[in-house]
Amino acid sequence: MIEYYSKETPNQNRAILIKTVIRKYVILILSNLIKEDVSMGDANIIQKVLTYIEDHIEEELSLDKIASELNYSKFYMARNFAERTGCTIYKYIQGRRLTLAAQKLVETNEPIVEIAYEAHYSSQQAFTQAFSRVYQCSPQIYRKNGIFYPVQMQITLWTTQRLFAKDYRMGGRMAA
Repeated sequence: MIEYYSKETPNQNRAILIKTVIRKYVILILSNLIKEDVSMGDANIIQKVLTYIEDHIEEELSLDKIASELNYSKFYMARNFAERTGCTIYKYIQGRRLTLAAQKLVETNEPIVEIAYEAHYSSQQAFTQAFSRVYQCSPQIYRKNGIFYPVQMQITLWTTQRLFAKDYRMGGRMAA
């Protein structure tokens, strides 16, 4: 503990020390928030990529196609996506397609081979291998179980602007 040699009492010294530590943490937190706001452009890019993927999930998607459609460098876009989401664009697309396929398996009687092709797999065998790796059972067993649970939910980015701009209301009145 830091000792102060002054006329203040030990309790006053403790209060000064606590205020100093709190100020340092507040400054640290605010500086991190400012850094995050500076990267809002990156968050906007990632949101555009996520929206594009969700709007075109049924189509053939590649990093080159997404980058070309959104007018970004594929390297810049891929790096920022991985940094902000924790997964690559390819893995996200694969996970979303497998999740949608799992939903179709439970909710429809569509043949597994058709679901495999709709999920952009070249064969039912390739689809079954990928599906089994993620869901720990074959598509046929998953369908028989009849319970859908997603492995890759849609990603939603939260920024400081969204966090602080929320209007928290309770019972129609502003929360105190």
